[in-house]
Amino acid sequence: MDPITVWRALLLLFLLLELASSDDSDFVFNGFSRARGNLSMDGMAEITLDGLLRLTNGTNLKGQAFYSAPLQFKKSPAGRASSFSSTFVFGILAGYSQLSGNGIAFVISPSKDLRRNFGYQYLGILSPSTDGNSTNHLVAVELDTIYNPDLADINDNHVGIDVNSVVSINSSAAGYFANGTDIFKNLSLISGDPMQVWIDFDGTEMQLKVTLSPLGVIKPLIPLLSSTVNLSEIFLEEMFVGFSSSTGSFSSSHYILGWSFKMNGEARPLNISSLPSLPSRKTRHNRLALALSLSLGIALLLLLAISAGLFVLARKIRYSELLEDWEEEYGPQRFSYKDLYDATRGFKEAELLGVGGFGRVYRGALSSSGMEIAVKKVSHESRQGMKEFIAEIASIGRLRHRNLVQLRGYCRRKGELLLVYDYMPNGSLDKLIFDQRRPTFDWKQRFHVLRGVASGLLYLHEEWEKIVIHRDVKASNVLLDGELNGRLGDFGLARLYDHGNYPMTTHVVGTVGYLAPELTRTGRSTKQADVYAFGALLLETACGRRPIEQEAPEEEVLLLGWVLKNWRKGTILDCADPKLEGKYEGKEMELVLQLGLLCSHPLPPNRPNMRQVMRYLDGDASPPELSSIYLDGGVLEALQNEIFHRINTSSLSSISADAFPLSGPGFHSLKPGDGSSTSKSRERGMIV
Repeated sequence: MDPITVWRALLLLFLLLELASSDDSDFVFNGFSRARGNLSMDGMAEITLDGLLRLTNGTNLKGQAFYSAPLQFKKSPAGRASSFSSTFVFGILAGYSQLSGNGIAFVISPSKDLRRNFGYQYLGILSPSTDGNSTNHLVAVELDTIYNPDLADINDNHVGIDVNSVVSINSSAAGYFANGTDIFKNLSLISGDPMQVWIDFDGTEMQLKVTLSPLGVIKPLIPLLSSTVNLSEIFLEEMFVGFSSSTGSFSSSHYILGWSFKMNGEARPLNISSLPSLPSRKTRHNRLALALSLSLGIALLLLLAISAGLFVLARKIRYSELLEDWEEEYGPQRFSYKDLYDATRGFKEAELLGVGGFGRVYRGALSSSGMEIAVKKVSHESRQGMKEFIAEIASIGRLRHRNLVQLRGYCRRKGELLLVYDYMPNGSLDKLIFDQRRPTFDWKQRFHVLRGVASGLLYLHEEWEKIVIHRDVKASNVLLDGELNGRLGDFGLARLYDHGNYPMTTHVVGTVGYLAPELTRTGRSTKQADVYAFGALLLETACGRRPIEQEAPEEEVLLLGWVLKNWRKGTILDCADPKLEGKYEGKEMELVLQLGLLCSHPLPPNRPNMRQVMRYLDGDASPPELSSIYLDGGVLEALQNEIFHRINTSSLSSISADAFPLSGPGFHSLKPGDGSSTSKSRERGMIV
């Protein structure tokens, strides 16, 4: 055999091996009657008896359908995006001849669960809060039938290429170039006629092409759209492909008749003769139908009038609010109940973030801005003192600090007060520390959160125009934003007072394990009491243990006493959270533990203020030696045993907000600690 023949055989073998090793995911649906097991559908999407994939069929609804299995668009995270090809036939039946809802999008997404995204102009693929984010990793080809100048739409009948945003990077009026010519022929996407789309991506040239034509017309040689897009920077290794649609304000139906897709090659052609037909449009009206319609219209007129009256009454009751003249000055901070009702989807259980002693908390998104919020519903039966309380809420709403959860405003209705906060997507600190289903919260992140909380407390104590005593500093009230910054929340127990004045409360409030010893005797909430609670938070975060662990050995039930004993023995680092597996900076860990003991000093004057705490955490100063200021261990243990005795005598599992007797006149309430069995919290996001 001559060398040339051998070389050709080897080359052919190499090409065959290369093709065999490539990801050539390939499927074709000539109708969808047998495709139910291959598609994941959500919203209004369904397969009709005729074999049509119907995405929507109504008003203000959306639907999605994705190929069930993910496809490999890249062979490695840093690899090049693979070529792909797809073709599909669609039809849009408008509810009115010249009016339609929004259109259809062919979507390539890292997830096939798009339920939280908005319909309308967002086509169900994005929302106001996510549109334009580089983390979307989303590419779509939109067949848009609504003109929205805010999204840079060119008209109400166009095709666009979308990358991480519904603002297209390239778009064109719907139409096609007749083969063999450069004559452009317009097409109406809402004509009710089936049309075919081809989408081709060349992974070598990074060229994305979109072609459109009426069904039955050979694929035009000139594409409608052609854009250079580096999808290697957009795609993940595995992505899902499918369709999404939204009807918008006008009734319309969106259908897919057939679909073909292939990785690393040209999609197989659809068998047009096998495709199901679109539903026929009803255009004939005879006299009988007209007479019947008129009769029914007259007969139903009275019923509609009555129904409208009942609807208005029910709506008024549903959205009723309490609004008094004195609240006009708080207009910018007052939310309408309807906006909050819509934002939380009617306060559905699916949006419930948590339940606590002060009310239920729901997640929501304001339709006007897309801003994500958390809404706390607090019951109240008395209007006594409400004016002063709302004034306090408005005052707290002016707090501005990167380590405080922003209180946006409030709403009032009969028997109910609603507080509106920023939504914190990463939940609370205690869940990150104690929830074993989550990955370990490393030391660097913990130290960053502690420093943030200290900065927030310093702002409350010294840097704002008034002094704010938080009165409930604890791990479950430390929320984490999208970048894992610690934010101190829940000012429901806070009290304001002017600088220079001494606060005096009528009830002891707080959480067992974080309460300073002097509160059980004096009932006075002070900055030093907040510092004590912060000391408990420091120990809890470093040790990965709650301030009170009833199930622990007797000498370890009180975290403060256990850490103090280890400090006296010179083994304080033995208190570090074992989940950290020793991966921490020894000097930082020792600093946090010793600072926790220092802040938890039984005598308030010996505790540092928050400005000193910040200097210690920033390394600008060294904390004083504990041995020089700490009381004899017996005194500390006696004070802690007094608290522990009161907890035991009342049974921690039965403590309620109004049933914990304390010495001294007028003091009678404690809130159960995080470690109690009565804790109802089920945080999934933000608990404020």
